[in-house]
Amino acid sequence: MQPRLILLLLAILQPLSGALAPLLGIGTPIGNATRDLGAPEQPLPLFFSVWSLIFFAYLAFSLFAIFRRERWMERIALPLVIAGMLNVIWMLSAQLIVSPPLDFALLFPIGAAAWYSAWCFDQMRGMGGSAAKLTADAVTGLLSGWITVAAAISIPITIRHFTTLGATDYPWLMLWATLVPAAMAAWCFTRYISRSPWFFVALGWGLLGILLNNWTVTGMNWLAIMTGMVAVLVLYLRITRGAHGAVAAA
Repeated sequence: MQPRLILLLLAILQPLSGALAPLLGIGTPIGNATRDLGAPEQPLPLFFSVWSLIFFAYLAFSLFAIFRRERWMERIALPLVIAGMLNVIWMLSAQLIVSPPLDFALLFPIGAAAWYSAWCFDQMRGMGGSAAKLTADAVTGLLSGWITVAAAISIPITIRHFTTLGATDYPWLMLWATLVPAAMAAWCFTRYISRSPWFFVALGWGLLGILLNNWTVTGMNWLAIMTGMVAVLVLYLRITRGAHGAVAAA
């Protein structure tokens, strides 16, 4: 089967695999392990709806790849296929196995494939614009950004799994364990991978979710303020310093 057909299949399987528990009652819904625990590094549940936008962009690009069949799409399709396959595995694992260390480990190959797809597209940036290229930019950037958020917020979860710490123990340390890796990843992505603004849309959305969680749920207002300061700093540096991306880094 050709990559573009597999891409379409994965565009359908990803949302279906994520809905295995809530729709069919098989396993534990993704996010239930951290919902209502008051963990300071978690976004509000509403903010995980960004997956819907990612799945829509993934589906749209798969349709472009099937009907337009432009050569540049093949370079983007293969890493997106890998990311999609791994994402299905991650979603099934999160619902059926529910092992924080395993789920955390699975995020890294997904992120690597997503970042590589963004890197591949960034090398073609400036070679003319089209709806297909705007969609490719959106799906690679959004997926790269949100997987980065997912990995960052999974760090405290994994730490707690191997210790006796509760969800609200050492909240400042747990917040920094999330914010620092996320900020470092944003710098790395901008410096070496891609100039896509969609990465920062996903990252900013996740940080906003953490901010509102601490402001409205945990009541840890200073943690919310610090999250906002980090988000503003990261976005400010992106806007004022620009981005190097794959071409400039090479």
